[in-house]
Amino acid sequence: MRSYGQYCSIARALDVVGDRWPLLIVRELLLGGPRRFTDLKNGLPGVATNLLSARLKELEEAGLVAREDAPPPVATVLYGLTEKGEALEPVLQALGLWGLRFMDSDRPDDAFQAQWLAYAPLWFTGDADPAGPPVVIQLVASGQEAVVELSGGRVHTRVGRTEKPDLVLDGPARAVIGLLTGVSDYKSATKLGLSVQGRRSLLRRIRPRSAREGALVDA
Repeated sequence: MRSYGQYCSIARALDVVGDRWPLLIVRELLLGGPRRFTDLKNGLPGVATNLLSARLKELEEAGLVAREDAPPPVATVLYGLTEKGEALEPVLQALGLWGLRFMDSDRPDDAFQAQWLAYAPLWFTGDADPAGPPVVIQLVASGQEAVVELSGGRVHTRVGRTEKPDLVLDGPARAVIGLLTGVSDYKSATKLGLSVQGRRSLLRRIRPRSAREGALVDA
């Protein structure tokens, strides 16, 4: 493992996770739990097999990732985070929140997956009406699907569909995620292709944690 050779906690942290891919490997394991090598590779478009193997080995040596055998009948090795690896969750949340300021544009070759859609409202939004009734929101962003549930002041998310949502947000990833996180306001999101079905007023329940909070619904 290469080192910056500095007696500084930031430099020491970057010695471990500062190369390309380690933090995204941790992201995938935080979002999906223990994963097979093939699952990790599928969740990291663009990573070469040998590079993923090397990064996993480095993370194991640093004590952030551990191997375990999958329970029968699956005969494979699973990679999971150790307690030290799980402690990176608030670091990734803070990094992702800071990175929202760069999400006001997208590129044609950007990959996008359902688990990334699901974690955006989980990490970057809150429930603006903790005393309000439970709300279920279906997200469909660039063909990827996730469900947001607001209840008791907490935000819960999962990949997939729900049968009877109170609200459906459908459109390009930039429009859906932009609206939820405050990167885009409602008018901007609709111009980008956002479609809203159901009780639009429920958008007021979603409180972006971004410093650049937008107006989710027209005043």
